[in-house]
Amino acid sequence: AFKAAVLIQQWYRRYVARLEMRRRCTWRIFQSIEYACEQDQIKLHNFFSYLMDHFTPSSSKERDFISRMFISGESFKEAELEKYCDYESMEVPDTYTGPRLSFPLLPDHATALLEAFKQKQQLHARYVLNLLHETRKHLKQLPNISHVSTCYSEEVTVCGDLHGQLDDLFLIFYKNGLPSPSKSYVFNGDFVDRGKQSLEILIILFTFLLIYPKEVHLNRGNHEDHMVNLRYGFTKEVMQKYKVHGKKILKMIQNVFCWLPLATLIDQKVLVIHGGISDTTDLDMLEKIQRNKFISVLRGKKRKESNRNVEIQEINGESKVEADPAGNEAALSLCPQPRPTEAPSMANKLEFSRWVRQTVQEQIEWCRRLVDISESEEEELTYSSVVSLTDLDGPCWTRQEEWKQASNILWSDPMPQEGCRVNTVRGGGCYFGPDVTGKILEKYNLQFLIRSHECKQEGYEFCHNRKVLTIFSASNYYEIGSNRGAYVKLGPDLVPHFVQYQANKTAHNLTMTQRQGFPVALISRVEESAFRALREKLFAHTSALISAFKAYDKDNTGRITLSNWATAVESVLHLGLPWRMLRPQLVRSTADGMLEYKSWLDDLAMEQRSQEHIQSSLLEVIYRNRSNLETIFRIIDRDHSGLISFEEFHQTWKLFSSHMNIELTDDGINDLVRSIDFNKDGNIDFNEFLEAFRLVKQSQ
Repeated sequence: AFKAAVLIQQWYRRYVARLEMRRRCTWRIFQSIEYACEQDQIKLHNFFSYLMDHFTPSSSKERDFISRMFISGESFKEAELEKYCDYESMEVPDTYTGPRLSFPLLPDHATALLEAFKQKQQLHARYVLNLLHETRKHLKQLPNISHVSTCYSEEVTVCGDLHGQLDDLFLIFYKNGLPSPSKSYVFNGDFVDRGKQSLEILIILFTFLLIYPKEVHLNRGNHEDHMVNLRYGFTKEVMQKYKVHGKKILKMIQNVFCWLPLATLIDQKVLVIHGGISDTTDLDMLEKIQRNKFISVLRGKKRKESNRNVEIQEINGESKVEADPAGNEAALSLCPQPRPTEAPSMANKLEFSRWVRQTVQEQIEWCRRLVDISESEEEELTYSSVVSLTDLDGPCWTRQEEWKQASNILWSDPMPQEGCRVNTVRGGGCYFGPDVTGKILEKYNLQFLIRSHECKQEGYEFCHNRKVLTIFSASNYYEIGSNRGAYVKLGPDLVPHFVQYQANKTAHNLTMTQRQGFPVALISRVEESAFRALREKLFAHTSALISAFKAYDKDNTGRITLSNWATAVESVLHLGLPWRMLRPQLVRSTADGMLEYKSWLDDLAMEQRSQEHIQSSLLEVIYRNRSNLETIFRIIDRDHSGLISFEEFHQTWKLFSSHMNIELTDDGINDLVRSIDFNKDGNIDFNEFLEAFRLVKQSQ
């Protein structure tokens, strides 16, 4: 009996260990693919930024179009934004049965919204715009770093990423209670994208923010960024739900996002930020930067950096401008006249044209500042602007330094190793080690950091000797059963107490017999989903894989060792996965340890081929580029109508052709766009855009 018990115990331990190993491998697959996608987004954005920096518009029409395409909400002045998003002129029909809002908001309004969203009702566009307008007014008065005290409430609840999963927010409120004067909340960014109910989450959070401004605090996350929203679904969600007024709602949301605070301090001891820190994190600088200037944190203000440097020299006392007798010395010292750089040779027409435009623009900017005309928003004093004005004698930072501070706060991740290095996995922010954490905590007399930004299997995780806590509130993030969600509660003693949950309707409907095998069934389901995504990724890189395999197949036998297979796959995909461990799920076992890679790739193609008339090579290209193509399509489609007009396509093609040194006449571009417009309705939808891409690859 004793031997039998030991045997069963050994079997059970091996079984649990294998189960845990499967779970960890599945997790690595999901996370690696997610981060690779984020890296693609930043690369795509950098590509467009490069095009912009090297494109010379030939007319004011082209310049206006390019400005609208890439600057988006920044070009709206205060009065223009109010006029554009005029909610007062909208009439709510008598047939509307959804919730109605009146300001100032009351707790009953929040309750009505919660019940309406549970019943799948939609808030009228007038009320959405009105709510965004009031939220924006409130956020503009807040500091960059919010301050929360446990003295005024029994505890503070910190929630991590929600990513459009409304069921998780409902479950948090059910378990922990609604925000109230005695129950404070900090929501730590990434409210939107990926999930299908991002807008409802925003509406609920903004409503509670206005009802309880001292108890509800919102931090900005890396997904509160309109360039990121183009790729990850929030832009598409808004336009589908509000087909008539969606563009106005998006414009207001873009502006609201840039006014969200960047951090929260609890009792001056716990710093809550979305991403992380770096070895250059400066909370004093973070407190004083104008956060609203970063409409998209993906884009640093490179073009104005030289102007800003000159301005800093002037403010620091290096100005040689003499005081005028009219008493404008202060104005001139703050708005120095730019000194034109030496003109390039006339032989280089492109460089000379660029120099002329830059010089003229600098002079215009100087004149604007002298007469107090702002390029962006003519608005009342905000908290950030007051801090900036009262600290003119203090240090001045370049816009690039300010952007780096915000970028690191929103995009960084902790690492177990010492030091600080660029986050090449995500493509943005940095990796910071325990030594960096220790220095920042000591410098600002903090106990620990709370951050989000990373999905954790248990919903939370400590690292850096329990000095960094990651909290993630979106359960079932990758797949049903993939992870728990969690939130953390802090009392006056600042000891964290965790609550975990899983908003899983499937689990609630299981019978008792099914529940007994539920962990295994869930892991199998999640594992299957992960390997399906991984096989799609492998198929999308078929051509590159063949080249990598051939490098190991010197005799052209069509066979390579399984060890070389693992090395070659990692060299192409760069996902950092344990390929040798994953091999049994991806490659059939062979007696001699050799793999016929061509037949293996053919099997992958058979799994992915959805239409018989599409060749595998074409399908591979579409799989690999679909996300990028969809993002490009949305960038060109500036009015978010789901259609690209001939004018939008015409101007965009000129941008691409200038980069690729392809000369094409206006008539040639018109012929091209007409050939893509298959149904001849005068516009290009995404299917036509994708079909044109497929046909081009097919002809090649």
